[in-house]
Amino acid sequence: MTQVSIVTSQAGAVIGDDDGMRFLPVGDSMTIGATGDFTWRYRFWQHLESHPGLPYEIVGPRTALYDKEANAPLSHAYADPAFPPAARRHLSGWGEGWLHMAPVIADAVRETGADVLLVSLGLIDLGFYTDAEQTAANARAFITAARTANPRVRMVLLPVIPNVRAETDAPFAASCARFNELLAKAVADLDTAASPILLASRPPAYDLRADTYDGTHPGPTGEHRLAAAFADAMHQAWGLGSPYTMPPTAAAALPAPVTEAQPLPA
Repeated sequence: MTQVSIVTSQAGAVIGDDDGMRFLPVGDSMTIGATGDFTWRYRFWQHLESHPGLPYEIVGPRTALYDKEANAPLSHAYADPAFPPAARRHLSGWGEGWLHMAPVIADAVRETGADVLLVSLGLIDLGFYTDAEQTAANARAFITAARTANPRVRMVLLPVIPNVRAETDAPFAASCARFNELLAKAVADLDTAASPILLASRPPAYDLRADTYDGTHPGPTGEHRLAAAFADAMHQAWGLGSPYTMPPTAAAALPAPVTEAQPLPA
């Protein structure tokens, strides 16, 4: 089972399996995915479906994948066409980070009735837009804004997983590490019994060469590991569902190895 670093106020945090939940995935290019991807959102949906009788809904204002040729989120060609349209919903975008999501999260929560936010943001911010301190400030603004729409919203936040750029760009690597420290501090400061926040750790087995197809974006095994980070955090802290099961076939479906540093796509 994936080990997670959890910060949460335990009082009232347990979710019963008979409690309806509306999950809103929020993220950047690692979450929206591109044409032909399964996405970690798909793997998480499969995990939820493995629990018969667990009431849930996946919500969000968007459903598309990113079309690299069109340079726009226009694709609906998921790797599994049987991925139900309602389960494809999300709030994520290629090249979008905390900077972009903080101003829109309140409306998204209000319009969808989201109960649980599954958030993977920060890499694009640090790569192109803001330093660690400003990125952390935007994360705090995001949390505050989400609570204006739903004071009891729950959140699971994934720290930044540095991409292959960090192997040759020491300042960028240091910025990622600094932001993750600040994110943990923000979670500790802002977690409440009414609106619990979990900080999930980077999956300990995550390998940029085995789990991504370009040093940044998750391939099949990476998708499973990201889905597991969210699922296991909620199971351990809130008693939701069961630990994530990594399919044996996933280990064999490794992307081609990364051989050189790649720039973070916009």
